[in-house]
Amino acid sequence: MNNSISLDEVRVATLDLLNYCKSNDWAGYDPYDALNSRVLEALPFLNSRIPRLALTQALKRSPINIRRPLLVPKTQNAKAIALFLSALLKLSKAGLADQEDLVHPMIDQLVALRSRDVPYSCWGYSFPWQTRDMGIVPRGTPNLVCTMFAASALLDVYEQRQDSQCLEIAVSAAEYILNELYWDDGNNVGFSYPLPSLRTQTHNANFLAAALFCRVYKHTGEEKFLSPALKVARFSAAKQHSDGSWYYGERRSQRWIDNFHTGYNLCALQDICRDAGTTEFESCIRNGFEFYRAHFFREDGAPRYFHNSTYPIDIHCVAQSIITLLAFRDLHPGNVRLADSVFRWTMKHMWDDRGFFYYRVLRFCTIRTSYMRWSQAWMLLALSTVLQELHTSQQDQRIDNAAALVRA
Repeated sequence: MNNSISLDEVRVATLDLLNYCKSNDWAGYDPYDALNSRVLEALPFLNSRIPRLALTQALKRSPINIRRPLLVPKTQNAKAIALFLSALLKLSKAGLADQEDLVHPMIDQLVALRSRDVPYSCWGYSFPWQTRDMGIVPRGTPNLVCTMFAASALLDVYEQRQDSQCLEIAVSAAEYILNELYWDDGNNVGFSYPLPSLRTQTHNANFLAAALFCRVYKHTGEEKFLSPALKVARFSAAKQHSDGSWYYGERRSQRWIDNFHTGYNLCALQDICRDAGTTEFESCIRNGFEFYRAHFFREDGAPRYFHNSTYPIDIHCVAQSIITLLAFRDLHPGNVRLADSVFRWTMKHMWDDRGFFYYRVLRFCTIRTSYMRWSQAWMLLALSTVLQELHTSQQDQRIDNAAALVRA
């Protein structure tokens, strides 16, 4: 990797963030945790669709965090724990050996957070959440996205440490998605999200699940995962617009184009090509990445949330921008420099010296609330990705230098 990112600056920020997360026992608030409020539980007349939506949006949008007086507890979130686990493994590969002792407890915690009374390994959020038009999702209800990230983290463990138990759990997660969420009605095909009963077309969910299936197929050789993966990936790839973009989903209420879900799509397609041994999505990836790079960044490096407007500048978009730019560093010579610009802008505008990242920068104010899953877990993964890439680049340079000396 063309090293234009300061190793020392990223390392310092990473260790400060890691210490913050450790000191909070990996638990915290979430943008969507309003329905965990004990006040809401005590006032059941407020516990209906409109009040639930209103409270969730109020807490999410408020520049002042009012969760403490509303008795919203900090929680460990399965998806956050999965992201932390993947980040710790990257830090280990980057030479931060003192993080080794954190990996096994993180695996145990992720396994302990599995959804109960389900014959598969699967995961849900640590809060109930009210969807816009499809009912309430109870706390801990397994869903595709949480399950996919948890299984991917366990596959990271397997690939780095050959832990067969982690592979078995990841396979069980893939079987949950295959048996409970995959559907094909002859005309359309996809993976249900956020509930098994909903046959919606959410493209990032389709691509993420397809990528997990291909990865499981690579390690197990089980053909039952490959065909559905490619079928769903082809369906969502065909929904790409001529300019390279995707809507979030195909429902009328889902027709927006945003930064981090587009990044999910592109990275998942890259993984599908790698693990399924196919090149059929390469043009889709190139077109999508050209749109991504052209529409989601200001000149100063600030990542846009939507393709046609800057605000809000969201920390999740920051993290996914860094990850996506580095994943596709070979597609554009300026990707590493742009990732560096994103990092530097974020440290200036969204970093708190207490060791965490803010949630959002709005046009006239900044929401400084610390969210463990949405903000800190994703940024730790992004920064650990940078450190791993820099470490690998340095190793490659040393090998090249040694080879040059031998030739001389």
